[in-house]
Amino acid sequence: MRTRALALATSAVLLLQPVVAVPAAAHSDVLVIGHRGAAGYRPEHTVASYSLAAQMGADYIEPDLVSTKDGVLVARHENELSTSTDVAAHPEFAGRQTTKNIDGWDMTGWFTEDFTLAELKTLRARESQPELRPANTAYDGRYQILTFQEVISLAQRLSRQLGREIGIYPETKHPSYFASIGLPLEPALVRTLNVNGLNRRGAKVFVQSFESDNLKALKKQLRVPLIQLVWDPAQVTPDKLREIATYAYGIGPHVTMVINWTEDGSLGASTGLVRNAHRAGLAVHAYTFAVENQNLPTNYQNRFTAYLKAYYRAGIDGAFADNPDLAVAARR
Repeated sequence: MRTRALALATSAVLLLQPVVAVPAAAHSDVLVIGHRGAAGYRPEHTVASYSLAAQMGADYIEPDLVSTKDGVLVARHENELSTSTDVAAHPEFAGRQTTKNIDGWDMTGWFTEDFTLAELKTLRARESQPELRPANTAYDGRYQILTFQEVISLAQRLSRQLGREIGIYPETKHPSYFASIGLPLEPALVRTLNVNGLNRRGAKVFVQSFESDNLKALKKQLRVPLIQLVWDPAQVTPDKLREIATYAYGIGPHVTMVINWTEDGSLGASTGLVRNAHRAGLAVHAYTFAVENQNLPTNYQNRFTAYLKAYYRAGIDGAFADNPDLAVAARR
């Protein structure tokens, strides 16, 4: 994310006070969402990552969803595969390397929509940020790409093993792009939730997206809460918050939108976003909390727990955490 630009823009936004009040979460009520599983400890979106997140106390595990050529939803942070799998080492797929424009960004690599599920199953996951998390590379090559159904089945199995329900928090990735190539994500998402009895009130499921049109469409088909992801302060003006509240349960803002990161990179004062979102009737699930100093403000280096607690005190209702064990410990 454009952290510095977001920080400066956020500090300039003055939010008025919407109407409907939602009580702020107590620290012990903050939801911990295992971001891509436990991505701080294992390669993201793998059995190991999701399982570890649940074992560490995460309330939800988060699969990012993209489509295969044959219309199956799989868990990858991006549809481009080279950063998170060993696809480049497969000579049989060398000819499928290409350049595409995805939501305005030119990307070169191998893309899920050019592979059948059977072909993707021959690949193995690897750490997507080896320079940041070199210890995670010890697990490279061990795990397959998971389907959305396999993630749900894993969550159900973990729930039985741990004696508590592990929720799922899927994100639709690049939904407009996938719709434009004839592989819309939403029908398969709705169908999979229906088949598993999860499209009902009270199901431990959130569905999130950076796009709003697909959330508005899903509002008519799903009975689970929807989360509008946001990264730009212009998306959370008073009018925007009121509009979001007509179709979504809450917002997922970048951390710099909740507490201002100052120009020197230090953590400053609350932006007031949580207060105003709650008054608009919206929950706030902030992203992303990660332990490495590269991901921390300058005045919280090597003080990750204190950093988390600052956000809990700011009243967030949920935290997307790469290190869910630390996020769970901090809320105690």
